[in-house]
Amino acid sequence: MADRTETRGTRDGAPDGTRELARELSAAVRGEVSAAAGDRALMTMDASNYRRIPQAVVAPRDVEDVAAVLRVCRERGVPVVPRGGGTSIAGQATGLGVVLDFTRHLRRIVALDPEAATAVVQPGVVLDDLRAAAGAHGLTFGPDPSTHSRCTLGGMIGNNSCGSHSVAWGTTADSVRELEVLTYGGERLRAGRGTAALDALPPRLRDGVRELVNGDLALLRTGYPDLPRRISGYALDALLPEQGTDLARALTGSEGTLGVLTEATVALVRPPAAKALAVLGYADESAAAEAAHTLLPYRPLTVEGMAADLVGSVAGLPKGGAWLFVEMGGDEPAEALAHAEKLCRDAGTATTDHTVVTDPARQRALWRVREDASGTATRMPDGSEAWPGWEDCAVPPARLGPYLRDFRSLLAQHGLRGTPYGHFGDGCIHVRIDFDLLTAPGIRRFREFSGDLAELVVAHGGSLSGEHGDGQARAELLPKMYGPELVGLFGRFKDLWDPAGGLNPGMLVRPDRMDDNLRFAPLPKRPVDVEFGYPHDGGDFSAAVRRCVGVAKCRNAAPSASAVMCPSYRATGEERHSTRGRARLLHEMLAGEVVTDGWRSEEVRDALDLCLSCKGCRSDCPVGVDMATYKAEFLHHHYAGRLRPAAHYSMGRLPRWLHAAAPVASLLNALARTPLAGAAKRLGGIAPQRAIPEVATEPFVRWWAKRSPAPAPGGPALLLWPDTFTNYLAPEAGRAAVRVLEAAGLSVRLPPAQRRRPLCCGLTYVSTGQLDQARAVMRRTVNALDPLLTDGTPLTVLEPSCAAALRTDLPELLPDDPRAARLAASVRTFAQTLEEQAPTWEPPRLDRPAVGQTHCHQHAVLGEAAEQRLRERAGLAGGLSGGCCGLAGNFGFERGHYDVSVACAEEQLLPSVREAAPGTEVLADGFSCRTQIAQLTDRRARHLAEVLAEALPGGR
Repeated sequence: MADRTETRGTRDGAPDGTRELARELSAAVRGEVSAAAGDRALMTMDASNYRRIPQAVVAPRDVEDVAAVLRVCRERGVPVVPRGGGTSIAGQATGLGVVLDFTRHLRRIVALDPEAATAVVQPGVVLDDLRAAAGAHGLTFGPDPSTHSRCTLGGMIGNNSCGSHSVAWGTTADSVRELEVLTYGGERLRAGRGTAALDALPPRLRDGVRELVNGDLALLRTGYPDLPRRISGYALDALLPEQGTDLARALTGSEGTLGVLTEATVALVRPPAAKALAVLGYADESAAAEAAHTLLPYRPLTVEGMAADLVGSVAGLPKGGAWLFVEMGGDEPAEALAHAEKLCRDAGTATTDHTVVTDPARQRALWRVREDASGTATRMPDGSEAWPGWEDCAVPPARLGPYLRDFRSLLAQHGLRGTPYGHFGDGCIHVRIDFDLLTAPGIRRFREFSGDLAELVVAHGGSLSGEHGDGQARAELLPKMYGPELVGLFGRFKDLWDPAGGLNPGMLVRPDRMDDNLRFAPLPKRPVDVEFGYPHDGGDFSAAVRRCVGVAKCRNAAPSASAVMCPSYRATGEERHSTRGRARLLHEMLAGEVVTDGWRSEEVRDALDLCLSCKGCRSDCPVGVDMATYKAEFLHHHYAGRLRPAAHYSMGRLPRWLHAAAPVASLLNALARTPLAGAAKRLGGIAPQRAIPEVATEPFVRWWAKRSPAPAPGGPALLLWPDTFTNYLAPEAGRAAVRVLEAAGLSVRLPPAQRRRPLCCGLTYVSTGQLDQARAVMRRTVNALDPLLTDGTPLTVLEPSCAAALRTDLPELLPDDPRAARLAASVRTFAQTLEEQAPTWEPPRLDRPAVGQTHCHQHAVLGEAAEQRLRERAGLAGGLSGGCCGLAGNFGFERGHYDVSVACAEEQLLPSVREAAPGTEVLADGFSCRTQIAQLTDRRARHLAEVLAEALPGGR
């Protein structure tokens, strides 16, 4: 968030009175206050179809700050919207007025009592943080939405979230014991269970609640459907005497419309010590849905359903067209396995096949498919867009099969498509539907379908919301589910708690229409003029930006060995530095209402400045947001016709400078060790903390030209790419690769020498947004290489970042040149070449441990399965670090980036290198990764080719 009093003059696009509001809030609270365009733009959307522009954003430091915000807003008649992780799917985390961002400061676990199995948490506590703290005592928090790594307890309580383990541990409401709440009117109260808790309320609320309940006992006892996932509306039936007069439960799921949560006491559960995952295959989705409720007597922990149209081809799934993931527990692994095997046997002929998975790594891999579904379902198999809106309706579990058949029929009737999945054991279905929310006819169809589907859900005895709440998406339809009398009671309850209507107006009670405030409405109606081809988005940059639906996997705070995204967010904790935050700013740039100066936007530029262009989001984001490409696109337009930062000239044009420097490398290396280096770094926009890498006195290409021709091995031919980094900065990696490839019986060639303008992949030009020059460089490369690759010869690239540029950036910047696609398809890594071209060759055995870094671009674009297999065959034991090394090409060298660069490296890479025992091999195929290790540790990392070459007969 910007500085606490930031409004950025007249460029913030703020409505009248906003600056005065921000100044008054800043004087009243200790936390950060901002009415700056960038901060407001970050809060316009959640993970729903909706968008509302706030006047200001406040990150309160404590309860007193929350009270002060409510006082100021009450006096000014300004609405207030509490917000957690912003992953709500019904629109309730968007709002006008002031957004309270609890994720910055109010994220403390106040107390954890293992004996009582309870915890006291502030609203900004991330669920996984609570689970980790509870896990130290053998406990956990039962509800576990797929967004568990970034959703907050406050948001879960606001929406009454559930998750895949709800068949065992229920909804969030089942785990809430007490809530501390501030009303819009300034009343502080503790909501608990029982008449004593009700008596402790302020008299106005105490008497009003009693009057409301006692006046409509019959309606409250008969007006709610009986099903496990009834989330829609206010849970006023929890206030009935026979339900224990549970005010905390009644407030859970109220979506921030009744009070602002400041603290919660929640119950924890003790999960079984061992788990086994039974995966049952069925002929189709209907068969799986029909079977799900029959498994509940076995007391499973989960019963999750997915069909082939969502999952596709995933290793480890039994044969079938749909699957149920059923987790069984036990005190010992053998007991859990026995329970899972019995369930599979008893499932009988209803299944097409089954498997039981006990290995935790394989279980995590399969669960990852389910957790990513909220993102992957946003694209249909043909690549077209699909949206929430009917993400989570629920029916009685025994009705799920018939309901799904009727649902599919209704989709077809309206000419729509969707991919259902979700909590089959609880009768709760998630689905993204290919609504056309961009045109008036499409929006009308969305509205008509929604009315018909609401009636269908009610006909099956269901709830319009089974997990994510009503928000704006479904609240308008609540009369179809509850009837006008009960919905009238909801209105009276709202007016009792919030008579001024200041908390999250437009949600749940007297809601905005479901087709108002659509996030797509202000976007350009025609594709904007861009440089990249965006082949997966029909060439439309707006469609590319729309990929981000807000599920915010990029906000995962914990590092993962299997993921990269998003290193800058994990380093700073700032929403603007997450992939989602940057996508939101680009969306608002295109919309032009908050961010008003288009490609010249300083807000977007500043947010993208700390994007490492690691491409991690290209693979780790469930919907394939590619922020590295978007950043390059933005920089191209932002600096068009203007002076660029110095680093764009020094490092963006690095191939030119290195080519010019090669003849005088010894002199330049000597000068780099003198005080003149400091002046050069200042001039080139390079961080003063960085040492300038030495330029090779004999570039790799020159070594190749001087080399005595080796006897032709007669094996398959390959073209070895002399990338800029290998050629001028690390020729030892190139020499080693030649030695290994020839030892494997392969015939190595290099492209013809280009004396004046060496061939280049264009990487450095792309990463700095110099796309005209990148395209010119790439065209020269295509012209030179295409004649050499016509026979299917692989193009072997040693530097992962250059391989990724040739594989993705080149064809996307030259989308109309079929030769570019052919070149991209020919690209292979060092290990891929050996695996494909010399499959019987056995590498030398090294038999020692290894640590190091998998290059981000390798992870995101190329994959590293071949590298892993090669390391295993060579006896290099141990996995390489995930995350990002933090240097990321030019990023870590640029002035102002050093601290973030080091923070990224400290997350996984540097600790693993420091902790490595003597004799451990340090591996990094990327030049940036090797440089970061060399500059921040006392160890030297090497390319895998160097390590293998050293072990060949004759050593190096």
